[in-house]
Amino acid sequence: MRVITLCGSTKFKKQFREAEASLTLQGQIVISLVFFEQSEGIEIKEEQERLFKEIHFRKIDMADEIFVIDVDGYIGSSTSKEIEYALKTKKTVRYYSKGLDISKQSVTP
Repeated sequence: MRVITLCGSTKFKKQFREAEASLTLQGQIVISLVFFEQSEGIEIKEEQERLFKEIHFRKIDMADEIFVIDVDGYIGSSTSKEIEYALKTKKTVRYYSKGLDISKQSVTP
């Protein structure tokens, strides 16, 4: 059983939920997002955005690996920084675009 933090754009709420369910059914502990401001049209203040980013990096710290929701290969600048951080802290990085079977296609530092 591994702890997996999901990373990716908040415009991919459907894919986040799909990954949460699939990985949980595989017996993994999944840490995800709470707010999907882009897909839900939620306006957040600059201070809140900074707080959410800080919280998400702490979620990465708590995880054994990250699972990147990269629909059609899309990885934004925030997600790129999260991937960089995960690799720097020796986390395994796996990608949605490679399929939800978490045993496939990973980058291990």
